[in-house]
Amino acid sequence: MCILRATLDLNCAAGPPAIWTKNRSGNTLTVSCIATQADTDQVVESGLVMKFVTGLLAAMVLFAGVGASHAVVRISDDRGGRIGTYVDKYQDLRSSGETVVIDGLCASACTIVLGAVPHDRICVTSNANLGFHAAWDFGRNGRAVTNREATQMLYAMYPTAVRRWIAHRGGLTPNMIFLRGRQLTGMYKPCYLNAQASASR
Repeated sequence: MCILRATLDLNCAAGPPAIWTKNRSGNTLTVSCIATQADTDQVVESGLVMKFVTGLLAAMVLFAGVGASHAVVRISDDRGGRIGTYVDKYQDLRSSGETVVIDGLCASACTIVLGAVPHDRICVTSNANLGFHAAWDFGRNGRAVTNREATQMLYAMYPTAVRRWIAHRGGLTPNMIFLRGRQLTGMYKPCYLNAQASASR
């Protein structure tokens, strides 16, 4: 989320009519004024000055609100895939600053999002369902064989609370285990979908 800091030079409000200017540098918006008359004997009625300042502050808040808007990524039916692919995808997501809404199944490599994206940028709905299992490769006979090194790497990516939950259920095995409901909402904040949610990823 982008936080826009705004500063306002109120010293001009008590003086003569002025030209108000704004200058934006990075995430800072500075509003100041330049007096149009050197003659300070010309006094503007305080009521008009306060109305002007109030209107200006309202405009600044509106401007700051535009800068604070951010996108939302919704995960609803992701059954996973190659670990490397998801690591790359979630690194980009982490850098984007977007919020993640888990609103359905997020299984296998999809769950890497829990370790890749900051905890405070992930929320879950009542539909959220996280599925965990051991990493695997195809063996010589074409059957799935557990990849111990990849499984350890996958396990290490998860936050402490999730690792503890997995460990209490026997660790990551070929059998899928699901984290949902109250146990999940005990770890992640609840969220509600809105019009800003993008397509499922």
